[in-house]
Amino acid sequence: MTAAPITGAVAADPYLAAVPAPAWRWLHHVNPLAKLAAPVPAIVGVLFTRDIATPLALIAVAYVILLLGARMSRSLALVLFVVVPLAVAAIALGLTLWTDPATLADPGGVLWRIGGWVVQEGALASGLSAALRITAMFVLAFVAGATITGPDLIRSAVEHLHLPYRIGYTALAAYRFIPRFQHELGVIRAAHRVRGRNGGRGPFAAFARGWGYVLPLFAGAIRHAERVALAMDSRAFGAHPTRTERHSVPWRWTDWLFLALFVVTTGVVFALTV
Repeated sequence: MTAAPITGAVAADPYLAAVPAPAWRWLHHVNPLAKLAAPVPAIVGVLFTRDIATPLALIAVAYVILLLGARMSRSLALVLFVVVPLAVAAIALGLTLWTDPATLADPGGVLWRIGGWVVQEGALASGLSAALRITAMFVLAFVAGATITGPDLIRSAVEHLHLPYRIGYTALAAYRFIPRFQHELGVIRAAHRVRGRNGGRGPFAAFARGWGYVLPLFAGAIRHAERVALAMDSRAFGAHPTRTERHSVPWRWTDWLFLALFVVTTGVVFALTV
């Protein structure tokens, strides 16, 4: 008795639990190049500001875009609501304590004393401003980083920026090495445990174990690179000046709209705060 042929692009595995489709969010459907280009004016402009309102307003704009347009995973929520505020507080405090009030045009009054440290209003304002500028650049870049995948970025660059596909898809093949290395590292660790080569505990034992993984990983990388090169050569990769894209990353009118709105919003923020 022969099994019936499987129809469709992907066959469901009955031994795996069904994975729910991710919720639709508009920011994930914006072209990666648009998401990379849109924050550039804001990131460049915030470098030349010295006030608190401008970077704070740009951070608020980035937060609104992420909250309304991105899938709010636990890691993203952790970064936005825990890591970013802690980073602002830590950077601001560090810069405040290390700022020499004598170098400030308006040092202001003394807020508090910490041992031999004297914290003045001008130093606190300067440290907070610098911390917010650094955070604004990070959060603005995170708008793209949180919603862009490497393959889509490379495909979009090949398709719209006319990046030579030999370079783009070589980078894409290298990008695919990362999950393969993670898998091979897990296999090597399991093999070492089965053979009783744990090496004990402590930092030196961990370093010795890590050094023992280098040679097998290096050998696996060479084998995998050879297979990829043979596969690309057998398919005449690079023999023609252009190639047909299987997965297109289109540039739509909504991408122009997102880019224009982001730039206009940035201009409004600078006009109102600077």
